[in-house]
Amino acid sequence: MRATVLVRPKPGILDPQGEAVGSALGHLGFQVQDARIGKVIDLEVEAADHAAAKAKVEQMCERLLANPLIESYEVEIIG
Repeated sequence: MRATVLVRPKPGILDPQGEAVGSALGHLGFQVQDARIGKVIDLEVEAADHAAAKAKVEQMCERLLANPLIESYEVEIIG
C-alpha cells in the first residue's frame, strides 16, 4: 500500500526555514501571515489492510520519520 506522511513543526516551535520563506515572500510582494516548512514522505508498505498499514507507518513516524516532541504528522494510506 502507498502511504504519504506530512510532517510539520508543532505550533509554537521555532521554524527558521518558515521564517526565511515568509520574509522572502514579503520581499517579493506576497504578504503572508505565517509560513511553516514541513516535509512529505511517500512510502510503499506491505500490510494486510489500511488499518495495519496506518499503524505501521505511525510506528515509523514515532521512531524515525518525525520528532514527536517538536513535530506533528499526518498519515494518509492510499490503495
